Amino acid sequence: MEHRSQAESALGGAAYGMLFVLGVVMGIVGGFTHPTWRFGPVPISAIVWVLALFVVCVGAGKLMRARLGAMAAALGWLLVTMPFTLQLGPGDLVIASGLPGYVYLYGGLVGLVAAYLLSPSSGGGSWLLRGYTPKNPT
Repeated sequence: MEHRSQAESALGGAAYGMLFVLGVVMGIVGGFTHPTWRFGPVPISAIVWVLALFVVCVGAGKLMRARLGAMAAALGWLLVTMPFTLQLGPGDLVIASGLPGYVYLYGGLVGLVAAYLLSPSSGGGSWLLRGYTPKNPT
C-alpha cells in the first residue's frame, strides 16, 4: 500500500477542492449563458457548454489519474445545475424547458457519465476489465 505524507494528502485534497469549485463556476456561468447563441434552431452555446464540461471532466480524471477527479468537477456542476431547474416563486426559472435547456441539461448529464467512464480508475484498472479467475476450492 502506498503511504503519502501529510503535505501530499493536503495538496491532493486542495486539487480536488479546486476541481469542485471549477465545476460550480461552470454550472453558474453555463446555466445563465446556455441559451444565448443560436444558429437557427441549433443552440450553439448549449452544445459548446456540454463539450466544455465533458473536456474539463475528462481532463480532470486523466490529470488526477482517478475517476474521483472527474467526479469532483461533475458534482460541482450538478450541485448548481439541478437547483437551476426548479421553478421558484412567481415562475422564475434559470434553465427553462425548450431545446437549449434540454441540450444543456441532458447533454451535460450524458457528458458527465461519458467523462466518468473514460477516466482511469485508481485501482490499477477496472475489475471488469481485469477478468476473473476463480480460486481452486480444494
